[in-house]
Amino acid sequence: MKKIYILLFFLSFAVIESWAQKDTIKLINEDVLVGEIEKLDKSVLTYSTAYSDSDFKIEWDKVLEIKSQRTFIMAFSDGVRVTGTLNSIPGAEKKVRVLYDGQTVEESLDDLIFLEPIGKGALSNLSIDVDLGITLTKANNFRQLNTYIGGTYLAKRWNANAFFKTVLSSQDNTADIRRMDAELGGQYYLPDDWFITARAKYLANDEQLLDLRQTYQAGAGYYFIHNNSMYLALSAGAAVTSEVYTNENPERNSAEGFIGLGFQKYSIGDLSFLTTAALYPSFTESGRYRVDLNGDLKYDLPLDFYIKLSITYNYDSQPTEGAADSDYVFTTSFGWEFN
Repeated sequence: MKKIYILLFFLSFAVIESWAQKDTIKLINEDVLVGEIEKLDKSVLTYSTAYSDSDFKIEWDKVLEIKSQRTFIMAFSDGVRVTGTLNSIPGAEKKVRVLYDGQTVEESLDDLIFLEPIGKGALSNLSIDVDLGITLTKANNFRQLNTYIGGTYLAKRWNANAFFKTVLSSQDNTADIRRMDAELGGQYYLPDDWFITARAKYLANDEQLLDLRQTYQAGAGYYFIHNNSMYLALSAGAAVTSEVYTNENPERNSAEGFIGLGFQKYSIGDLSFLTTAALYPSFTESGRYRVDLNGDLKYDLPLDFYIKLSITYNYDSQPTEGAADSDYVFTTSFGWEFN
């Protein structure tokens, strides 16, 4: 009998402990959910409960209160990033008390832009997008295939991202067209919304007679806007570029500066918009400059599927002989996001 009491005691303790680790959120319609916070990112709170097979996706501005005993990685719109606990302040609407490094501060829920419990697996910080577009027409036997795979890994002090996309098209009596874009890079977050950035970019396209352009750049930047509905960032630094053309030998090498702009709007219901632009003035080729522009309009569908419209534009003020000074591609695709 004594052993049974001991067993019951430990089972009860485990149940109490498990319950204590639950997160409670209250929504503006007075609904209260008990479960676990998975992540807050881009104005969407991912929340799991024991009574649902799939996670809830909750718009962040619909959350009124939070209660939790867990420790979280948090980021705020003023650029502050901390690890600690947070709980709503009774009687203060959308106000939380944050404890970290022996300090206690009060913050608004509207200023919280990222939240994730520590101890989650590495995959919880990784998001992957895969999409595909196909165009077929009987006229001239036109066929086009565009593919995209991209990933982002978000940690407390840094993020890394990469993508690879291609456009291949063919039609009767016309030379095949190929285009490849790839990128690998990351940012390290500094205080007060400053950051350091490094990036490797690759481009090949037939319109500009480019077998391959490789650009390696590094610099620093600042978030002028960084909140739960959008961000606007500007960066600048130096770059080195090497280019191999189909009609030119040997390869061209140049040292460049770069000025980059990034803008994303992600609180438009199921719509989000992302655009990046970069200007590369050459230090070693007088009068030469290049421009890269990318834009994505994405509409989220159920079950993590989406539809995406994309445009990419590249300009070179001094192209190689016989090549166009610019190239652009507009694609529509259907994809799926793992997050």
